[in-house]
Amino acid sequence: MRKFQLAILVFILSVAFQQQAQAQYYRTSLGLKFGGYNGISAKHFINDVNALEGLLSFGYGGFAITGLYEWNWVAFDTDGLGWYIGGGAHIGVWDNRPYRNDVFYEESGAFIGLDFIIGLEYTFEEIPLNLALDWKPAFDIIGDQGFWPGDVALGIRYAFQ
Repeated sequence: MRKFQLAILVFILSVAFQQQAQAQYYRTSLGLKFGGYNGISAKHFINDVNALEGLLSFGYGGFAITGLYEWNWVAFDTDGLGWYIGGGAHIGVWDNRPYRNDVFYEESGAFIGLDFIIGLEYTFEEIPLNLALDWKPAFDIIGDQGFWPGDVALGIRYAFQ
């Protein structure tokens, strides 16, 4: 299974780096992301293809701050539609205090890790609205160590020209 996943990743990256078309439909966007973690998303293009995205996410009784570097391309030769792939890092804290078998457990901690992201986004020409749908798996290297299969999230952002 790992070989298959690696083959898919290599294919996606090879196609990504062969793309020449510009993907920038806005300069900066700011809005909300809804998924396993909900939060605030800000994305800023530093040139026609490369962008930085920052996320402030809330969930599981805590929050996380994520910084991503993304490569963006036109998708399906469609104006306004783009796809992106990238990676970055996160840091956060969680504080779950669940009841199990009528016993109250104190569970909390901090975590630091690495992220991967791949997604599609559409920016409307008529109104300054950007919609994004992405998948962001992560790997925590400090704290609750291990692979997090990630969230599928819907982003709704105001697009500044």
